[in-house]
Amino acid sequence: MIDKNLPSIDKKTIEDLLPHRDPMLLIDNLYNIVPMKSAVGHLKLNKDKFFVQGHFPGQPVMPGVMIVEAFGQAAAALAAYSIDKKEVENKLVYLMSVQNARFRSPVIPPCDLYLQCNVDKIKGKIWRYKGVAYCNEKKMADAEWMATIVDRND
Repeated sequence: MIDKNLPSIDKKTIEDLLPHRDPMLLIDNLYNIVPMKSAVGHLKLNKDKFFVQGHFPGQPVMPGVMIVEAFGQAAAALAAYSIDKKEVENKLVYLMSVQNARFRSPVIPPCDLYLQCNVDKIKGKIWRYKGVAYCNEKKMADAEWMATIVDRND
Protein backbone atom coordinates (compact mmCIF):
# COMPACT_ATOMS: atom_id res chain seq x y z
CA MET A 1 0.00 0.00 0.00
CA ILE A 2 2.82 2.47 0.77
CA ASP A 3 5.00 3.41 -2.20
CA LYS A 4 8.42 4.57 -0.97
CA ASN A 5 9.02 6.27 -4.34
CA LEU A 6 6.25 8.80 -3.66
CA PRO A 7 6.52 11.67 -1.18
CA SER A 8 5.33 11.27 2.41
CA ILE A 9 5.09 13.59 5.40
CA ASP A 10 5.07 13.04 9.15
CA LYS A 11 2.87 14.43 11.92
CA LYS A 12 5.04 17.50 12.49
CA THR A 13 4.76 18.50 8.83
CA ILE A 14 1.00 17.80 8.92
CA GLU A 15 0.78 20.18 11.90
CA ASP A 16 2.52 22.81 9.75
CA LEU A 17 -0.20 22.35 7.10
CA LEU A 18 -3.33 21.96 9.28
CA PRO A 19 -4.66 23.82 12.31
CA HIS A 20 -5.72 20.57 14.04
CA ARG A 21 -3.91 19.47 17.19
CA ASP A 22 -4.20 16.53 19.56
CA PRO A 23 -6.59 15.20 20.55
CA MET A 24 -8.41 16.20 17.32
CA LEU A 25 -5.55 15.59 14.88
CA LEU A 26 -6.55 12.24 13.42
CA ILE A 27 -3.72 11.50 11.00
CA ASP A 28 -0.14 10.63 11.93
CA ASN A 29 1.34 10.44 8.43
CA LEU A 30 0.44 11.14 4.83
CA TYR A 31 1.89 8.70 2.28
CA ASN A 32 1.88 8.21 -1.49
CA ILE A 33 1.36 11.91 -2.13
CA VAL A 34 0.59 12.83 -5.73
CA PRO A 35 -0.08 16.59 -5.53
CA MET A 36 -3.57 17.65 -6.63
CA LYS A 37 -4.48 13.95 -7.14
CA SER A 38 -4.20 11.55 -4.20
CA ALA A 39 -2.61 10.53 -0.89
CA VAL A 40 -2.96 7.94 1.85
CA GLY A 41 -3.52 9.15 5.41
CA HIS A 42 -2.51 6.95 8.33
CA LEU A 43 -3.76 6.84 11.92
CA LYS A 44 -2.27 4.51 14.51
CA LEU A 45 -5.44 3.86 16.50
CA ASN A 46 -5.14 2.75 20.10
CA LYS A 47 -7.56 2.40 23.01
CA ASP A 48 -6.29 5.66 24.56
CA LYS A 49 -7.93 7.87 21.92
CA PHE A 50 -10.64 9.92 23.61
CA PHE A 51 -13.32 8.94 21.11
CA VAL A 52 -13.00 5.19 21.70
CA GLN A 53 -12.82 5.36 25.51
CA GLY A 54 -16.58 5.86 25.75
CA HIS A 55 -17.59 4.30 22.43
CA PHE A 56 -18.18 1.59 23.63
CA PRO A 57 -16.78 0.71 27.10
CA GLY A 58 -15.50 -2.85 27.04
CA GLN A 59 -15.66 -3.04 23.24
CA PRO A 60 -14.11 0.14 21.80
CA VAL A 61 -14.96 1.13 18.24
CA MET A 62 -13.88 4.19 16.26
CA PRO A 63 -17.06 6.22 15.58
CA GLY A 64 -18.00 6.58 11.93
CA VAL A 65 -18.07 10.35 12.24
CA MET A 66 -14.40 10.26 13.33
CA ILE A 67 -13.52 8.15 10.28
CA VAL A 68 -15.17 10.81 8.11
CA GLU A 69 -13.21 13.52 9.98
CA ALA A 70 -9.97 11.57 9.38
CA PHE A 71 -10.82 11.41 5.66
CA GLY A 72 -11.34 15.18 5.71
CA GLN A 73 -8.05 15.84 7.48
CA ALA A 74 -6.07 13.63 5.11
CA ALA A 75 -7.70 15.40 2.15
CA ALA A 76 -7.04 18.84 3.70
CA ALA A 77 -3.37 17.94 4.24
CA LEU A 78 -3.17 16.83 0.59
CA ALA A 79 -4.71 20.12 -0.57
CA ALA A 80 -2.43 22.23 1.64
CA TYR A 81 0.62 20.22 0.52
CA SER A 82 -0.38 20.62 -3.15
CA ILE A 83 -0.91 24.37 -3.21
CA ASP A 84 1.75 27.08 -2.98
CA LYS A 85 2.39 27.84 0.71
CA LYS A 86 1.71 31.56 0.15
CA GLU A 87 -1.77 30.68 -1.16
CA VAL A 88 -2.69 28.60 1.90
CA GLU A 89 -1.21 30.91 4.54
CA ASN A 90 -4.02 32.11 6.79
CA LYS A 91 -6.47 29.71 5.12
CA LEU A 92 -8.50 26.79 6.43
CA VAL A 93 -9.99 23.82 4.64
CA TYR A 94 -13.60 23.27 5.69
CA LEU A 95 -15.68 20.18 5.05
CA MET A 96 -18.76 21.16 3.02
CA SER A 97 -20.63 17.91 2.49
CA VAL A 98 -20.41 14.14 2.84
CA GLN A 99 -22.16 11.75 0.49
CA ASN A 100 -22.46 7.98 0.28
CA ALA A 101 -20.58 7.28 3.51
CA ARG A 102 -20.68 3.55 4.20
CA PHE A 103 -19.23 1.78 7.21
CA ARG A 104 -18.55 -1.81 6.28
CA SER A 105 -16.80 -3.15 9.39
CA PRO A 106 -16.10 -1.69 12.82
CA VAL A 107 -12.66 -0.13 13.26
CA ILE A 108 -11.46 -1.69 16.51
CA PRO A 109 -8.25 -0.59 18.25
CA PRO A 110 -5.41 -1.30 18.28
CA CYS A 111 -5.00 -1.04 14.53
CA ASP A 112 -3.52 1.00 11.72
CA LEU A 113 -6.19 2.83 9.74
CA TYR A 114 -5.23 3.86 6.20
CA LEU A 115 -7.31 6.44 4.35
CA GLN A 116 -6.96 6.43 0.57
CA CYS A 117 -8.06 9.89 -0.62
CA ASN A 118 -8.51 10.69 -4.30
CA VAL A 119 -9.29 14.09 -5.75
CA ASP A 120 -12.31 13.68 -7.99
CA LYS A 121 -12.65 17.30 -9.15
CA ILE A 122 -11.33 20.78 -8.35
CA LYS A 123 -13.36 23.86 -9.21
CA GLY A 124 -11.89 27.06 -7.82
CA LYS A 125 -11.63 26.70 -4.04
CA ILE A 126 -13.93 23.67 -3.94
CA TRP A 127 -12.42 20.18 -4.00
CA ARG A 128 -14.40 16.95 -4.38
CA TYR A 129 -12.93 13.69 -3.06
CA LYS A 130 -13.57 9.97 -2.92
CA GLY A 131 -11.96 7.77 -0.28
CA VAL A 132 -11.66 4.29 1.13
CA ALA A 133 -10.53 3.39 4.66
CA TYR A 134 -8.59 0.15 5.24
CA CYS A 135 -7.28 -1.91 8.15
CA ASN A 136 -5.04 -4.84 7.27
CA GLU A 137 -6.00 -4.36 3.60
CA LYS A 138 -9.69 -4.91 4.48
CA LYS A 139 -12.11 -2.19 3.37
CA MET A 140 -13.66 -0.67 6.50
CA ALA A 141 -15.45 2.39 5.11
CA ASP A 142 -15.79 4.57 2.04
CA ALA A 143 -17.21 8.02 1.33
CA GLU A 144 -17.34 10.98 -1.00
CA TRP A 145 -17.03 14.52 0.29
CA MET A 146 -16.43 18.12 -0.68
CA ALA A 147 -14.29 20.74 1.01
CA THR A 148 -13.49 24.39 0.42
CA ILE A 149 -10.54 26.64 1.19
CA VAL A 150 -11.54 29.76 3.11
CA ASP A 151 -9.84 32.74 4.77
CA ARG A 152 -8.91 32.23 8.40
CA ASN A 153 -10.64 34.64 10.81
CA ASP A 154 -7.90 35.57 13.31
